[in-house]
Amino acid sequence: MRKLLLFIGMASVLLACKPGSRTEEAFVLPDPADIVMYQVNPRVFAPDHSLNAVAARIDSIKALGVNVIWVMPISPIGVEKGKNSPYCIKDYKDIAPEFGTLEDFKNLSKACHERGMGIILDWVANHTAWDHPWLKEHPDWYTHDAKTDTIIHPRPWDWLDVADLNYDNKEMRAAMIDAMKFWIVEEGLDGFRCDVADGVPADFWKEAIDTLRAAAGNRKIVMLAEGKRVDNFTVGGFDLNYGWDYKDSLVNVFNKGYSAENLFKADKAEYDSLPAGKVKMRFTTNHDHSTIATPVKEFTNERGSMAAYVATIFPHGGALVYGSQEVGYPDPINFFKYVPVDWTANAGLYQEYQHLISLYNKYPALRKGEMTAYPNKDIMLFQKQDSEDRFLIAVNVRNEEKSMELPSSWAGQKVTNLYGNAEETLGETLTLKPFEYKILK
Repeated sequence: MRKLLLFIGMASVLLACKPGSRTEEAFVLPDPADIVMYQVNPRVFAPDHSLNAVAARIDSIKALGVNVIWVMPISPIGVEKGKNSPYCIKDYKDIAPEFGTLEDFKNLSKACHERGMGIILDWVANHTAWDHPWLKEHPDWYTHDAKTDTIIHPRPWDWLDVADLNYDNKEMRAAMIDAMKFWIVEEGLDGFRCDVADGVPADFWKEAIDTLRAAAGNRKIVMLAEGKRVDNFTVGGFDLNYGWDYKDSLVNVFNKGYSAENLFKADKAEYDSLPAGKVKMRFTTNHDHSTIATPVKEFTNERGSMAAYVATIFPHGGALVYGSQEVGYPDPINFFKYVPVDWTANAGLYQEYQHLISLYNKYPALRKGEMTAYPNKDIMLFQKQDSEDRFLIAVNVRNEEKSMELPSSWAGQKVTNLYGNAEETLGETLTLKPFEYKILK
């Protein structure tokens, strides 16, 4: 009997530690359509051991309504030809001392899972640092210039600090997938945001994602492509990709006077080719865009930044917050270096993001209900509805007061304004202050 009990005990331990498993059994990754993602740039949290600094702020991130965090690359950074870019990877299976240790990452992952949040890492599959060991050990794993037979940087970009990988080489593909699998199996990661996904063949992504899902066992992973090709989904197997075109349209409407109707056209164009269940990640900023201008400057002022955010996350979901925008950080953020952010700078703005995301999470209709658009030049007006609820979302895209006639299905209706839960009766027209928005139930 003692031998039998010992055998059962050992078997239980082995089963609990099987590939793809982890101990935070209460955590379940949300479906792609229900994700609220928070992008972590470790270099705005601390100059060193920044993973621990992120962990120290995890409750504040969770309180926003976030259910998945995406951590930008934390791998050792190349020095040869380097610019200190975190996207210049020297070792796929380690962590740069600047960010911490593997143990620090495990602690952050555990903190996320204990709070019901997933954690994904930025994965750079398109290129490596020039001093990555692969260059000396396997030069055939890289793209060579046809005339000089020398390894090249990725084209057509001017990323001179990195070397372009050759996806015709099957051994390199296998090594890349092995490195990705390490983080899923050994570190309990919940997926990846894949950098320059459109620069890597879709058939590689299919091979990689199929392998990773199998390795994850009975738990889900989420895969986000930094790309906009439809084959990210139809071939590659990604869950989400980028709403680049929608962001471009947002800038045109808010900053260049384009009609608000263009936002509906951009939304439709992005979703018309999407397979069922797939999602466009929508954003008003990210690490690339904030190097030029943060939302409170790009969209004129703080009110413009929030109007743009409402116009971004409610048409089709796919909500992203770039760490720093929730406190209205005003200046460009160069993610090649440490940029300190004062997390207490703007409690009111933080609470506004928190309230919007709480509505997004509370009401499925707001993130994935059927949308009815009411085109207008200056006000983005649309209805979101499911079997339970019906909402009218109105966003003034101008920095001056604007009015429009309401559709007959809303004129004269008794509604609840979800800011303050005040009840009101709508008239025939709706007037909004500069960059004002309303969410009416």
